[in-house]
Amino acid sequence: MSDGRHKARLPSEHSQAVINQFLDLLWLQDGVSKHTLSAYGTDLRQFACFTEQQGLVFPQGDPALLEHYLASRFDQGFAARSTSRALSSLRRFFQTLHQRGDIKQNPLAGVINPKLGQPLPKSLSEQDVEALLAAPDLTEVIQLRDRVMLELLYASGLRVSELVSLTLHQVNPRQHVLRVFGKGSKERLVPFGEEAAQWLDRYLLHGRPLLLTEPSDVLFPSLRGVQMTRQTFWHRIKFYAKVAGIQAELSPHTLRHAFATHLLNHGADLRVVQLLLGHSDLSTTQIYTHVAQLRLKQLHQTHHPRG
Repeated sequence: MSDGRHKARLPSEHSQAVINQFLDLLWLQDGVSKHTLSAYGTDLRQFACFTEQQGLVFPQGDPALLEHYLASRFDQGFAARSTSRALSSLRRFFQTLHQRGDIKQNPLAGVINPKLGQPLPKSLSEQDVEALLAAPDLTEVIQLRDRVMLELLYASGLRVSELVSLTLHQVNPRQHVLRVFGKGSKERLVPFGEEAAQWLDRYLLHGRPLLLTEPSDVLFPSLRGVQMTRQTFWHRIKFYAKVAGIQAELSPHTLRHAFATHLLNHGADLRVVQLLLGHSDLSTTQIYTHVAQLRLKQLHQTHHPRG
């Protein structure tokens, strides 16, 4: 359901005045953004309406009332993420009232937001990846460059920002290894396969020299001979997805997600994938096991005689 359920009616003038005073204080003290103020206002007006519907005067710092309110949101089908945000808004509101002495105790002191499940990363099927890789027109040098970038992205699982910032000194074509500097300037060695290596050799011989107007260490220069931005290459990916007729929703990390998912689908160890992706915490990588399990379940249902 939409979060517009409580917008049908507004709280009383008294409640609105209390909320506006709090929002003004937030703006003056913390300089929060217009978007954040709007979110706080929405959350507090919804709670004020609920309070008044119970025949009470807002603001009420009663823990039982808050439990009742959160339960009512659950019963009405509000998204967990929306309720978590509302709880954060209410916590800040009551914390401010308590600090000013308007209420004797903060009813949300010690209450923590529930953990939200991570959204499953968007990925592509292996067939979609093949179509995407084949989309560039290799008669154009700029599209040859893009083909190699796509090949390397899928072969190594790099972030787009890591890919566009690669220099010649970070590539070992003989050993098929990239020296990558990821988040927090953490260095890692990332291998890439024979297919990507062949495309890279072709590009270094017949593509890259034509893109350079002066000496440069940038591995994948733009038409101006300088390092391209991650946004530029993201637009290139979307262009090739359209050429390939891919209907799936894409993100800048789509090929990175496909790299991880397809490795796990073919039996790779989770800790190996963690190292390749440059995740400092294995829990960050574990989200991909859910994607792989969903894929395996689909394969089982499709191909097992009793699926």
